[in-house]
Amino acid sequence: QVQLVESGGGLVQPGGSLRLSCAASGSIFSIYNMGWYRQAPGKQRDLVATITTIGSTNYADSVKGRFSISRDNAKNTVYLQMNSLKPEDTAVYYCNADILTRVTPAAPASRNDYWGQGTQVTVSS
Repeated sequence: QVQLVESGGGLVQPGGSLRLSCAASGSIFSIYNMGWYRQAPGKQRDLVATITTIGSTNYADSVKGRFSISRDNAKNTVYLQMNSLKPEDTAVYYCNADILTRVTPAAPASRNDYWGQGTQVTVSS
């Protein structure tokens, strides 16, 4: 059983900053790529940023220069620092992780994509 739990969302004024966190827990053997996605009302879920195990990053053009993704492998946690926020950044933000689970008495090892429950970010004056 693996869980991803996000935190750090909220209401912020345009130009403000927020930092999202996502901690993975459970029967984890290894975590590969981690990332953040977002979904605005009535729209599809879009990639925001991803980070590899060695720290290589990739960003959506709309957030380059404003958002920064990082990870703490010892804590199985990924972060998203969001600066210079705009109203169009308003969305539910989801973290994602590619995880290889440990072998347990109940299940063999498996590698799957996991998602957090989402955290709301609202940018408004």
